[in-house]
Amino acid sequence: MTPDRQHVSRGVSAPDVDTAENQKPQSDEAHSAFTPPLGIPRPSLPEDEHPTSEFAVPEGLSAEAPSEPEGSAFVPPAGVKTPSSNQTTGGFPAITPPNGIPVLRLTKDAPWQDRMRTMLRMPISERPTPERVERQDETGPAVPRVLDLTLRIAELLLAGGEGAEDVEAAMLGVAHAYGLDRCEPTVTFTLLSVSYQPSLVDDPVTASRTVRRRGTDYTRLSAVFRLVDDITSQDDFTLEEAYRRLAEIRRNRHPYPGWALTVAGGGLAGAASMLVGGDWPVFFAAAIGAMLGDRLAWLASGRGLPEFYQFVAAAMPPAAMGVALSLANSGLQASAVITGGLFALIPGRALVAGVQDGLTGYYITAAARLLEVGYLIVGIVCGVLTVLYGGVQLDAKLNPEAALRHVERPYIQILAAMLLALTFCILLQQERHTVLFATLNGGVAWVVYGALADTADVPPVAATTVAAGLVGLFGQLLSRYRYASALPYVTAAIGPLLPGSATYFGLLALAQGNLDRGIPHLTQAAALALAIAIGVNLGGEAARLFLKTPGAPMDPSDRRAAKRTRGF
Repeated sequence: MTPDRQHVSRGVSAPDVDTAENQKPQSDEAHSAFTPPLGIPRPSLPEDEHPTSEFAVPEGLSAEAPSEPEGSAFVPPAGVKTPSSNQTTGGFPAITPPNGIPVLRLTKDAPWQDRMRTMLRMPISERPTPERVERQDETGPAVPRVLDLTLRIAELLLAGGEGAEDVEAAMLGVAHAYGLDRCEPTVTFTLLSVSYQPSLVDDPVTASRTVRRRGTDYTRLSAVFRLVDDITSQDDFTLEEAYRRLAEIRRNRHPYPGWALTVAGGGLAGAASMLVGGDWPVFFAAAIGAMLGDRLAWLASGRGLPEFYQFVAAAMPPAAMGVALSLANSGLQASAVITGGLFALIPGRALVAGVQDGLTGYYITAAARLLEVGYLIVGIVCGVLTVLYGGVQLDAKLNPEAALRHVERPYIQILAAMLLALTFCILLQQERHTVLFATLNGGVAWVVYGALADTADVPPVAATTVAAGLVGLFGQLLSRYRYASALPYVTAAIGPLLPGSATYFGLLALAQGNLDRGIPHLTQAAALALAIAIGVNLGGEAARLFLKTPGAPMDPSDRRAAKRTRGF
């Protein structure tokens, strides 16, 4: 038998093979355990195949119909609006969509502060991807240059006195506008850092910058805000153009010369002395003392002395002016002169900024700012006590409480409050078109405070909260309509409400060993500062939550809360 005939299938007749060859016995290797031996007929195949399974229903039992169709993890349940049709599929109220959190798209018609705060307060995995249109000649974002530009812009904002949350929002906005969607900015008072991770498998790129010098220039701050607004709203704003604008901002000179700042400091001190009961001679005496203190502080700054010693030097001339008036028996309120002269030195603005950072959850920055405020106040007290000690040795009759007598002079005090806000604007180096609004806002703040505290007998803390809330509300409205920072409209306007005199007299009493008088003053100063910060913060939040920017379709109710935890 040839080998090719051995491959004929067993049990299947082959017509082309002769009978003799079929009956010839085959080798044992050709047999199979499943093949019938020769001479035994092959059993017939069953008519129907019925394979059984442990999941099959046995005979005699009927399968029960399902009560409801089986759902899918990728199909929205009843009651959920589908993104395409925006129609509900039924009446069952759904709690969590099975297809995940919907994509959040932020319109560029809204202010960049609101858009970036919304992104800053959500996890990085839920932030929307950048919608920047890439040009054909661009191969991708230059990560080191984008991070460097982000840090340089944040440095100007933080050095200008901007809050930590707004600085982080600006950093996130610049990085997001240039295509870096997985960025985490961090602000801690003097240290700025930003980290970018291209993907989950790539190494992150981190850059940092230290803010070593800080100065108040709201003109530069407004220019930086306009730059950030152009970067975040224009898709064709290149890195080269951003660097050019940033260099122009750094080269710009201050809008007011040094002599104007000195005169403004004197006007602020005179206006503050009028608010606490002083007359026109007291106004000029306080102004002269403040201007001498300002020139002495500039001299100390030119010699390279730290800021602590600059405040010590600036606090001495107003106190010396009050001691001189007391020794001359002029009949003027020496304590009003001292209080007015020191009003421009009391760091009430930094105190309010520190409290606001604490309210928004930036506790490290808030603690650092409050510690700085403490050092500056100690420097002021040291300068005042040095002069007062010499006055006591010369038998000067000083009564600090005389300046706190309550005097109702509404018209004079309203004009003094507006003058104080005006001079504060000049000291803050604000743009000229913002001075009028800030001055009027300061007058409104004092009118509201006087109406509540003097006419309605509302406690000073509650009256201060309401007045500061209106200041924050009006400031946010103006900033939202002008797409600018709210600080130029708010900081100078809260000047008449700052707890300058209470802080000064409280620390002075403690330094003199009079705890019974010092602790109530310090408690009142802390309460007033907290009331101002809460009022300004609530006014700004109300403007962002309940008021809609013209042309912005974004619903303010979708804004995430600033609270990171719930207290447990």
